[in-house]
Amino acid sequence: MLSRFAFPHPVNEVSARLVAGGTALLGLACLVFAQPWIAGVLAVEFVLRVLFGPRVDPLALLVTRVIVPRLGWAERPTAGPPKRFAQGIGAVVTVGASAFFLVGWTTPGFALIAMLVVFAALESTIGLCVGCKLFAVLMRVGIIPEAICQECADLSVRARRLGVG
Repeated sequence: MLSRFAFPHPVNEVSARLVAGGTALLGLACLVFAQPWIAGVLAVEFVLRVLFGPRVDPLALLVTRVIVPRLGWAERPTAGPPKRFAQGIGAVVTVGASAFFLVGWTTPGFALIAMLVVFAALESTIGLCVGCKLFAVLMRVGIIPEAICQECADLSVRARRLGVG
């Protein structure tokens, strides 16, 4: 049962950046066409990714199963826990925006989606994951225990633990 809620570690950076690009495009469509329902779609996608990783989210499945294999680019492994944390932030932001839209407060809803678009675009275009940076800061100040992400610093730790390599 617990494995159903597992998040991949390591994560393919190529896939993560392409999913972020899709998220930025959906968010941009929400803003440009003033379609608050798209925030709900984004919220569902983020919650699915936080809970199940890329296994059930339609956007993540499209990227990991269809787009990335056809690109032929080499995988670029990166730590999973900070990416899951970033997905959690995205879930909070999009659920919050959706709640604002539901009660008729469109300005704060669109403001949250605009913030999401900026952060998703940063990750997609230049590889800057703001949620991952926040994760690192929270580890440095002791809010997130280092044991959570000892493998983050050295991906070979996980490989050795799994008996690979």
